[in-house]
Amino acid sequence: MKIIGIIGSPRNNSNTEILVKKAMEGAGEAGAEIEIIDITQQSINPCNGCALCLDTSECVISDDMHYTYAKLLEADGILIGTPVYFWNVSSQVKIMIDRTYPFMWNRKLRGKVGGIAVVARRAGCGNTYSFLVDYFTLMRMTIGGGVIGYADQPGDITKDTEAMTQAKAADRAMGKAIEKAKPSQCNPYLDTSASLKRH
Repeated sequence: MKIIGIIGSPRNNSNTEILVKKAMEGAGEAGAEIEIIDITQQSINPCNGCALCLDTSECVISDDMHYTYAKLLEADGILIGTPVYFWNVSSQVKIMIDRTYPFMWNRKLRGKVGGIAVVARRAGCGNTYSFLVDYFTLMRMTIGGGVIGYADQPGDITKDTEAMTQAKAADRAMGKAIEKAKPSQCNPYLDTSASLKRH
């Protein structure tokens, strides 16, 4: 079982990063193989709307997103962590999500388990969380767990003891959801006979 945690905050040592790492700590303690990916340190360009991926299921843009593609495909669980910017995900997370368009039509993320970690100063958490739920649902993924935390200054998320506790519990819940799923549901690429285009 492998769970990846995606950091979507452009700030170094951000509250989002702290919360994601706490969640991944919970997954590791539950026996999962874990990996953290900071997409803000990668060069990922916006989708250019060329629509070539509708025919090939592959993106023609040559950048670091292809590294992330591979990680998304090999993972059984995907936790996305983001701060709230204008009542939604950060621009870095939105760009990454837009670039997964090649995965949508062949349901390449189908059956994987999604997790959510959202951090806000005061407002906008509900809308941001709901957006990520909608994204996972669109990709035919299962929602395994999530956490919302509140922080004002750098490092303040550690003072939100409820969020820190829930973060570890969220990734444990993701692990349980993965274990309950059949292997071919967790990762359809383990079943080479599956015809993804039929779904």
